[in-house]
This record gives sequence, C-alpha cells and structure tokens, in this order.
Amino acid sequence: MAMEPDEKYLCKRILERFLRYVRTETTSDRHSAEIPSTSCQWDLLHLLERELKDLGLDMVELTDKGYLIARLESNITEGNTPPAIGFIAHVDTSQDAPGKNVNPKVIENYDLKPIALEGGQRLDPQEFSDLKNYRGETIITSDGNTLLGADDKAGIAEIITALEWLKGHTSINHGPVEVIFTPDEETGKGLEAFPLNKLKSKYCYTIDGGGLGIIESECFFAYKVEVNFKGISYHLGEARGKLVNAVSMAGCFVNMLPRSESPEATDGKFGYYCPIEIKGDMETAYTEIYLRDFKLPEIERRIETIKNIASTVESLYPGGKVELNFKKQYSNMKAILDTVPEVISNLEQAVEKAGLKPEHKSIRGGTDGARLSEMGIPTPNVFNGGYNYHSRLEWASLFAMGKASRTIINLIQIWAEKADTA
Repeated sequence: MAMEPDEKYLCKRILERFLRYVRTETTSDRHSAEIPSTSCQWDLLHLLERELKDLGLDMVELTDKGYLIARLESNITEGNTPPAIGFIAHVDTSQDAPGKNVNPKVIENYDLKPIALEGGQRLDPQEFSDLKNYRGETIITSDGNTLLGADDKAGIAEIITALEWLKGHTSINHGPVEVIFTPDEETGKGLEAFPLNKLKSKYCYTIDGGGLGIIESECFFAYKVEVNFKGISYHLGEARGKLVNAVSMAGCFVNMLPRSESPEATDGKFGYYCPIEIKGDMETAYTEIYLRDFKLPEIERRIETIKNIASTVESLYPGGKVELNFKKQYSNMKAILDTVPEVISNLEQAVEKAGLKPEHKSIRGGTDGARLSEMGIPTPNVFNGGYNYHSRLEWASLFAMGKASRTIINLIQIWAEKADTA
C-alpha cells in the first residue's frame, strides 16, 4: 500500500532536528589516528542513539569506534521479502571552517534579497544562483562565524524523520531498513574500521549530496601523497655550499605542481593536484597532496608526475632527499553501480515520485558510499538540500530537505512494491 507523506509535517520535524544537531560541535581532525578523530563527535552519536531507541527500532547499536547502526525489520509476512536497504549519513563536519558554537539563522519566506552574515559576508543570489530556486521558502544559514553543518546533519535529520514517519504508518509495507551514521567521513577515514559483518543491507544510499533532485553515481579516484623532505642544516653565516634547506625544497616541490590542474582551476570531469598542508624547518619538511581524477589512467599519470617532480627537486638540491608515500583513499564507484542498474532506476523513480526531475551529476569528491561500494554494497549518493559546503557561506533549503526525506520514504516503498511483484 502506497501512501503520500505530508511534506509540511516532514519539514517541521526535519527543522526541529536539524537545528538541534548543528548546535552540537562535531568537527573532525584529519591529523588524529583515532576513530572517531575527535571526542566531540561522541556527543552527537549518543544523542542520535537515544533518538533512534526512542523511535522503537528493532536494533540500535553504537560501536566502540563510533559507528551507529539501527535496523527496522521487514513487516511483510507474505510473498517475497525485499532486500535490506540502508541509508547513510556522517556525523562529523569539516575542519576547513570553524564548527564550534554554530548559530543557525532561519529565514522564512525568502524574498531573494542578499542575506547578510557576520564579517561583511553575504549570500547574494547573483553570486549563488541556486538561491533563486527558493523564493518564498525557508532558508537556513549560519551567522557567518562558522559553517552550518548541513554536510551532513541535513542527511541525518532527513533519515530519522523518514523513519519516524514510517514507524507512525504501520500499514505501509516495507522490507528491512538500516540506518548507518558514521564518524570521520571528512577525514577520508569514515569506513576504515567499519564493522561490515553487522550490516544486512544489500544496497545503500548516502544522503550526503547537494541541491534539489541530484543523484550522484560517479566520483573521483582518490590518492593521498605524503612527501617528506630531508635537508642538511648549517649555520647561516657559513651555509654556502653546505646548507640544503628542506623548507625551500618543499616550496619548490609545491610550485612545480601544474597550476592549471588545481581545484581552483578545474571543474566538471577534470581532475587535480592539491597541496593540503605544508610544514617544517631547514632540516625536515613535509607536505601532503591530494590527487583526484575520474579515470584511473589519469591518476596513474599524476602519480608519475609526482615522482618526476621529486626527482627534479633532488637534482636541484644536491644532498637533499625526497621521500614519497602514496595512499589510496577511495575509487570511482561508477563501475560497481553500473552492474546493478535497479539501484539507480529505483532512486530515479523515488525522486520523480517526490515531484522532482532527477539530475545526474558526478561528485568532485567522494563519500562513504564510494568506500562501501568497494566493500561490496553498491551505494550511490542522494541530495540532502545543502549548498556551499565546508565554508562559512554554507546554507540549506528546508523545502529541498523535505523532498530528500520524502525520497527516502519513496525508495523504501518502491523496493517493497517491486519485491511484491517479482
């Protein structure tokens, strides 16, 4: 039996949850080896654990590594049971912008005028054209001193609200539904300690995308390169022919990266090199570089370029050494999702049933879904209604958030209906 959810009610409940979640700091730390990488993530994880238990789900478990897994068992007693499907969101926020003391602003009946934020910043629809799609709707921003946290607390609020609606409508047939909230997605370590054996889902969906109706089934191949420079220190007054300055080596290395292949110079299907961090002194220095591309041969080309740059720097600084450590972070999930077209076709149908036109985009980044797809559970990415991630100009549309929650409900019903007719 299909039933249309009341989107006004969904939006009301999403907003209540979202405002509560974003006020809880969950900034992750990519320098930490712990999972979760920061203790503050536990605050939201414990809050969510209580909320999921209060919903009366069949299983709620929070692991010692900060993975919160909950399950609603199938209520179908006759015929074919649908496969278990899961919905994923991450609790951490990026350290690229402050995430402590978030003070959300709720702008109702948005009139398309620029939104003034602290520090002279503003969200102007002439610059951020997506705002033009939401005349008369509710917009949520930070006050400009922090990021907002829609990435990915919007996804969390939408998933829990969808489950709450499902629990309140017991006549709706559904198969097994799982919820997975993860730490440290922003550090690239979100699934490094994930207990895959606890999951029953055959397919999952990350609710971690952006604008209205967007479906993402393709992402970057991603590598991280740790570059260590070893110089020779010497008294500066007697340094001629003797000093090998590791700081200069690191600067030279970074300057040799192709500027035309940087994040700020590329878009669409073009990949990049991006130095993330640089530090050191005259004896030792370090830089970390991200390599990104949609095609594996292009990643391999970038790896060779890094090796060539390292050799060049060593030749320019006799006596100095450059050591490289390459680490794969995630793969493009497209090849895996292409083998299970029903995962995407059901998602397209769910988006359409929510009154939207599905829009396919490639992620210029990655999600926990990319890692989970490699682990054997195909997992595309779904919009959550947030924009301008990782910045003080982050904002979200409540209308789009409601549509995302409705898409989740639609997906659950579609998988159940198709199993019934199989």
